[in-house]
Amino acid sequence: MNPVHAGVELVVFDWAGTTIDFGSRGPVAVFQQVFEAVGLPVSEDEVRVPMGMEKRAHIRAVLSLPAVAARWHAARGAAWSEADVDAMYARFVPIQAEVVARFTTLIDGVAPVVEALRARGTRIGATTGYPASVMDIVKPLAAAQGYAPDLSLASDEIGPSRPSPEGVRMVMRALGDAAPARTVVVDDSVVGIQAGRAAGAWAVGVAASGNLVGLAADALAALPDHERAALLAAAASQLRDAGAHFVVPTVADLLPIVETIGRVLAAGSTP
Repeated sequence: MNPVHAGVELVVFDWAGTTIDFGSRGPVAVFQQVFEAVGLPVSEDEVRVPMGMEKRAHIRAVLSLPAVAARWHAARGAAWSEADVDAMYARFVPIQAEVVARFTTLIDGVAPVVEALRARGTRIGATTGYPASVMDIVKPLAAAQGYAPDLSLASDEIGPSRPSPEGVRMVMRALGDAAPARTVVVDDSVVGIQAGRAAGAWAVGVAASGNLVGLAADALAALPDHERAALLAAAASQLRDAGAHFVVPTVADLLPIVETIGRVLAAGSTP
């Protein structure tokens, strides 16, 4: 087995903020439109707190934030209910399908890294908080840019939302019954890292392109060096606190980590 990926059978990538949509900006735009439509504007920071969850669970999580819940009660004279979640999700689906198509640009380095992994026999899986109706839009746009996982499971094809490990486990089973210790999960969100760890896999956090920094590539590059370094350090710290074994700026930096994991596995260690 080639030492670059010795022992690694499967890599499971997230989508927005990890392989597409530098800054994970698409989901934020959708959520803000949905909340504005019901007369309850929310900030970008509030939207980003539960990023990575299935979208109905994400709506519920934002509504549960103390400040948001208080604003809802003040505006409506009552706490939000599951009926409110259902009504907002009904708005969410068509808005999401319209907006997300504008945020499908492949992040630099993803295609060559995936090609290198496949050349060495590694299978490529993916999970996402997006439902299948949105992924039907996203997947062909990503494929046209050179990225098409062997299997990608949408949130409504999985069941329990992240941080449940079920999505990762389903991909592992479907792609050759990959062993957890020989699986690498790559994600930019806290719940995604938690899901990878709960599945028994290696968890690699993505800091620069992901939700925790939340800036487009050009906006991040334009920052003064000390501001950019501080944002990246804070994001890396949150990912490590969530359980990431390793943190990289973007997927472009993944291959040396897979090589390291291969050496660790060859020495007899597991996640």
